Amino acid sequence: MAKNNRSIFGLECSICKSRNYVSQKNSVNTKDKLTLNKYCRKCRKATPHDEFKKLG
Repeated sequence: MAKNNRSIFGLECSICKSRNYVSQKNSVNTKDKLTLNKYCRKCRKATPHDEFKKLG
């Protein structure tokens, strides 16, 4: 059986702090927190989104 190295986390807008996205990453290869440029509906523009919590 293969090990499940993927972890689920959410992305939070760094400007308005709204939690907009849920994604997953390989926690063995990527140990740092991610910052992605995503569209925020509240700000109505593309803003940096930070990883906020591992959900699974």
